[in-house]
Amino acid sequence: MRIGPNWAFAVLLFVPAALAKAQTSEPLRLEKSIELAGVQGRIDHMSLDVQGQRLFVAALGNNTVEVIDLKAGKRTSIIAGLREPQGVLFVPGNDRLYVASSKDGTVKVFDGTSLQLLKNIEYGDDADNLRYDSARQRIYVGYGNGALGELDIEGRRVTETKLDAHPESFQLEKNSVRIYVNLPKSRKVAVVERETHSVVESWGTGLSLANYAMALDEEKHRLFIVTRLPARLMVMETESGKTVQTLSAVGDCDDVFFDQARKRIYATGGEGAISVFAQQDADHYKEITRVPTVKGARTSFFSPDLGRLYVAVRRQGSNSAMIQAFEVGP
Repeated sequence: MRIGPNWAFAVLLFVPAALAKAQTSEPLRLEKSIELAGVQGRIDHMSLDVQGQRLFVAALGNNTVEVIDLKAGKRTSIIAGLREPQGVLFVPGNDRLYVASSKDGTVKVFDGTSLQLLKNIEYGDDADNLRYDSARQRIYVGYGNGALGELDIEGRRVTETKLDAHPESFQLEKNSVRIYVNLPKSRKVAVVERETHSVVESWGTGLSLANYAMALDEEKHRLFIVTRLPARLMVMETESGKTVQTLSAVGDCDDVFFDQARKRIYATGGEGAISVFAQQDADHYKEITRVPTVKGARTSFFSPDLGRLYVAVRRQGSNSAMIQAFEVGP
């Protein structure tokens, strides 16, 4: 069969278009890597200044917070002299950066523009994850052998809630007073009420251990917990604590996020991959792909505003630490 010139030209147009469509239909696509030269050791959690497009990275093993200009694709500032920073939180309303450190148990408050230290709040031991309640203008920090501390936005201690083990990831509901807290040493999830500062329920994780990472779908009343032993995604109903589904997930997970717009879950694990799950309905989920990263890259930050998932990669041998920026597909 003879191929005419018009048909051949149409094929040439179709192939690049088809390839472009295939690339954009991927749930995650590595867009760029931002080098963090000189950063040593483990990298912990991150926070984002959406308007300024700055990513704040708690470089725990380096005792610094690295400040990255996402537009320029490079590090622009370093906050040094910290003692194992774990949690970092940027609050745009008052232009403040809060940093929680493990070794000295402090929460430090910095000016968000100048990055000058404004206040130092002592919690004694192992200050960890930070969360912001925008409606009440309160900062929450998990710390010590078992407590959630509550601060106002000026850094004044308000109150605390006692827990029976050190809190890892925790999530705040916007339309209720509930806080869900991972307590891996107690092998359970604690349900805290903000108004009474008390634990009102506890849900065991059964034979699934090391429940560090947590995300929330408040609309469908579902809690997503990724355990390490074994590596599993647990889907819990927040009205009863019932586990509705359990699936295999990436190993050594430390961060998980729910993408409300796309009905997807992203779990990053030190095994060297991102597990991407699709929400079919409230009770049914499916791992649709496992995107390769780098071994040891287990912390991340998802920005629905920028449509990006940022994954922290620690230094390995001659390869510098970096942040991998993944563009989120439709």
